[in-house]
Amino acid sequence: MIDIAFSYAQLEYFLLILVRITCFIYISPFFGMTNTPNRVKIALGLFIALFISRYIPHTEVTYNTLTGYTAIIMKEAVTGFLIGFGANLSMSIVAFAGRIIDMETGMMMASVMDPSTREQTSISGVFYNYAVLLMLLISGMYQFLVSALIETFTLIPINGAVFRMDALLTSMLIFLHDYIMIGFRISLPIFVVITLLNAILGILAKVSPQMNMFAVGMQLKVLTGFSVIFVTIGMLPLASAFIFDEMKRVVTVMVRVMM
Repeated sequence: MIDIAFSYAQLEYFLLILVRITCFIYISPFFGMTNTPNRVKIALGLFIALFISRYIPHTEVTYNTLTGYTAIIMKEAVTGFLIGFGANLSMSIVAFAGRIIDMETGMMMASVMDPSTREQTSISGVFYNYAVLLMLLISGMYQFLVSALIETFTLIPINGAVFRMDALLTSMLIFLHDYIMIGFRISLPIFVVITLLNAILGILAKVSPQMNMFAVGMQLKVLTGFSVIFVTIGMLPLASAFIFDEMKRVVTVMVRVMM
């Protein structure tokens, strides 16, 4: 006979574990996509919480009133949100690179609805976003995110998070530097080719003023942009590696500022 008896204190502790995990799943990349049903997210969080609740080190959680327990719940929710937010920030790099590409190729006016975020975004941004998500599955990066979340229960016990805002601000400033650098690296081939194309079109406009370079240039930019994307698609795993390395660094920093 299976013994499923548990005490009231064990239930309280399990709910705190569940809050941190579900908040992480809600905002993390791939797991927290808006087109994923909320029932699936809750079920996944419940499954992970049930699986690890017996293996993580238990710490004593002391409180006197319901307000005290609510404060602990909010602290665990913020802890899960910050860890997932750190991973999700790195995925925004591809959207930044997509905006640069569309601005250079003239497709900035053609925005589409991204089903994962339910926001208007650029065409190239959606393409690179789903390509990087595919690389996230192929490379097993999602396993790192789950294992990092489970490891936080050892590094940051329940009700043991200490939020250091100065360290968080410093890490965000470092991320902004990496955000621009990595995003520009992804869009660099198209940026260079379109810059050379603009120089050539400028020379042709001086040589033959009777040609409508605006109409010709728009078509050439779109055709050249798609051609460069097709030629450089083999570099996508390398670009994804930059993003995943940054994701690991940001998640590590987020955990460190709460220890």
